[in-house]
Amino acid sequence: MALTFRLQQTIKMTLFTDTMAIIVLVNVAGQTHNGPFSRHMAREPRMGGEHLGRYVAKRLLFSLLVLWLISLVVFAAVRAIPGDVCKIVLATPDVDQKQCNAIRAELGLNRPLAVQYVSYMGNLLKGDLGNTLINKRDVATEIRERVPLTLELTVLSTVFALAISIPIGVISAARQNSAWDYGLRFLSIGWLSIPSFWLGTMLIIWPARLWNYSPPAGYVDIWIDPFKNLEQLYLPAIALGIALSASLARVTRSSMLEVLRQDYIRTARAKGLAEGWVVVRHGLRNAMIPVTTLFALQVGVLFGGTVVLESIFALPGLGQLTFNAVTIKDYTEVQGLVLFFATVLVAINLMVDLSYAWIDPRIRYA
Repeated sequence: MALTFRLQQTIKMTLFTDTMAIIVLVNVAGQTHNGPFSRHMAREPRMGGEHLGRYVAKRLLFSLLVLWLISLVVFAAVRAIPGDVCKIVLATPDVDQKQCNAIRAELGLNRPLAVQYVSYMGNLLKGDLGNTLINKRDVATEIRERVPLTLELTVLSTVFALAISIPIGVISAARQNSAWDYGLRFLSIGWLSIPSFWLGTMLIIWPARLWNYSPPAGYVDIWIDPFKNLEQLYLPAIALGIALSASLARVTRSSMLEVLRQDYIRTARAKGLAEGWVVVRHGLRNAMIPVTTLFALQVGVLFGGTVVLESIFALPGLGQLTFNAVTIKDYTEVQGLVLFFATVLVAINLMVDLSYAWIDPRIRYA
């Protein structure tokens, strides 16, 4: 029984992970199609607002296509998860066929898949994500109630990752082939190889064993008690941000090495500017575009990490909600959650694309 239960959980989480991977890959396609290295953006003097407006309009249309494809994939994927919906709704394995037929008719599952999808899209365009199968709560309300925690956890992990990755990358590039460089690169590779779920588990076990310390249980809103809120979230933020910091540090180093070899850097040094000023003022900003692109693509990884870490630390956020929804095969909730994550990823990628011109004024939108 235990083996069968574990196998079912593995299948369900695998299907969800594949769906999240599709979201990330489709957004990678969006970056490739409209990113800073495509024909739509070039390092030339910027054009007027007309070109920017045309570029944004094209990106918005492409984003709508991405979201439609994701809705189609998710709609099909959740219905491929093993299990019987009527057993989930009735919360018992012993169900009558008449009861099952009534439940399927109530949920519209007795209709052809094409008709179900058209009905689903019609409700979606009206802002209706449906109701959960178990407690009949509005999916949009459930998402809205849990967004603050997941958003705060994501922001904290991002701040942590940036605070250590940018200095590591800059120092490693400025002192190339030195002991500092080798040590920091070794540290980055080590961090990159640590799974976030394992690190999160160790951050719970070892402080409890060594110092009899464990983070406070539950969740307190940041506006009610900021210090207790931070105490509850700093450990999962570290576990979630450590791998991101390693990736960003390696890209920062590579980009900085390329920039520091440019002619304008040699010119700045020839003028007698301090080395720290040359590296930070003239080098770092011009090296940030690849880092910004990688960060946009890693947001999907952060969201995927919250699914596991919120369950490990018992945090009632979107990650834990997603894990529970996949486990019990609440397909309406899974559809709403994945579409929400996809919308956030698409919006972040669009904002990152628009930030390229601020980072490097030579970039124009065509």
